[in-house]
Amino acid sequence: MRVLHLSTYHRAGGAAIAANRLNQALNRAGLSSQMLVAETSVEEPSVVSLARSGWQKRWATARFALDRLTFVPFEHSRAVRFAFSPALIGTDISAHPLVQQADILHLHWTTFGFLSTRSLGRLFALKKPVVWTLHDMWAFTGGCHHSGTCERYQQQCGNCPFLRKPSSDDLSHGDWLRKQRAYDNARLTPVGCSQWLANRARQSSLFGKLAVQSIPNPLDTQLFSPLEKTAARQELKVSTDKRLILFAAAKVSALGKGFAYFQQALALLQQQLAQPEEVELLIFGGGDESLLQELPFRYHFLGSLSNLRQIVAAYSAADLFVIPSLEENLPNTIMESMACGTPVVGFEVGGIPEMVQHQQNGYLVQYRSVDDLANGMQWILEQPQTAYNQLATNARQHVVANYDETVIARRYIDLYEQVKKS
Repeated sequence: MRVLHLSTYHRAGGAAIAANRLNQALNRAGLSSQMLVAETSVEEPSVVSLARSGWQKRWATARFALDRLTFVPFEHSRAVRFAFSPALIGTDISAHPLVQQADILHLHWTTFGFLSTRSLGRLFALKKPVVWTLHDMWAFTGGCHHSGTCERYQQQCGNCPFLRKPSSDDLSHGDWLRKQRAYDNARLTPVGCSQWLANRARQSSLFGKLAVQSIPNPLDTQLFSPLEKTAARQELKVSTDKRLILFAAAKVSALGKGFAYFQQALALLQQQLAQPEEVELLIFGGGDESLLQELPFRYHFLGSLSNLRQIVAAYSAADLFVIPSLEENLPNTIMESMACGTPVVGFEVGGIPEMVQHQQNGYLVQYRSVDDLANGMQWILEQPQTAYNQLATNARQHVVANYDETVIARRYIDLYEQVKKS
């Protein structure tokens, strides 16, 4: 059985990383699995780039720009520019040899100029079984990646809060209609990588009649495993005698990552701790370091990390990982932190409650509560060593039992065999 994963990227962003990890896990499990992406600057086994020549790479960049430009006249503000994808721009890959040879097509995150809704329709018209791992809500909305409190995706969208001029027949309703036509008679099995997202898909008007599954993202728990804390800190050249709070995001300043909540909670934490000078921050990710200069604790900024050994060292060095995201599905960062034995503090939103068991392997925070976020950090920092060690053990055990790549690969192989027969 030959499986082809389709993803805009294979390293840029959480969805791409999760898709690539699944592709690798399936190959290690003995399945013939490949990945076709819009473009990549890194050659990797079983990953094929659609753009190989200089001209093709320029055209891939142009498609991305055109895809964004199609939304600019409609956007409510620049703040939502990357929160909504009309998917009017894309390329037809239905005749690509890898697509033609595949027994199963496995979709992941495909917007930003890789596949348009029309491109998707042409893939579905091949009548091959299609599995679609949902990394956000886009596949079953009129264009938004996360709807927030809006539930119009349960009807036919329209009156979209992301648009400058919302109306019953606005861009979101038009996109909903295009998806409905594209999905008509498709051999499609959606998979939410969290129960939360799978449940939202089941409530949607586009996927509500389909057999939506739920399978988490995989993780190599041999690679992501605890390093001795002092050794990890020495490797990173950070303090070895302080309690370290970790914050990480692909872009620290991204509104959805909740950095402002983190900053406010730290100010409260500083007042609540008996010895605040014993606490420092460890931060990695992209963005402007000037954002960090007003934080009330001394910080160590590692910048963007691509070396996996350094990423594992960062998780292992920390005493806790804080993720104050306002919108999340099943964050890779939580999985990675817990696999390295580091408890997590995060808002009770999206798929996070499926990962963080309150006061068992971390602390679930009341949504958008700065006070409770500070309390969660304080609670973990003040645990006696024996209790803290149990938190760390529970965190890793939860990941090994539920997200290890061998477990997830087997679940997907079973699903492939099932949909191939249907």
